[in-house]
Amino acid sequence: MSTRHFNNLTPAEAERLALLSEECGECIQAVGKILRHGYDSVHPEGKDKGNCNRDNLEREMGDILAAMQIMKETGDIDQKHLTEWREDKLTRVGKYLHHQPKDFL
Repeated sequence: MSTRHFNNLTPAEAERLALLSEECGECIQAVGKILRHGYDSVHPEGKDKGNCNRDNLEREMGDILAAMQIMKETGDIDQKHLTEWREDKLTRVGKYLHHQPKDFL
């Protein structure tokens, strides 16, 4: 007999959310390293295969995009809604960004 989980997620849905969560965490870690050491810094012991922090951030952001694509293709999220929310954020965030070019947003 199959028992539904309390959150009504299938194992596949939970797995996709876990993937997204892990990738977001790794991206946050990459941002932290840039804030502490700069974009062009590399690990002093050669870890990260000699990649600079910018390379690591780009890789982690790409991993997030991949997780998002999987979630779009499986119907967890809707591309139209993502686009709408992105545009909404771009119209709202400008007043909180003090150091960005005014014509950027």
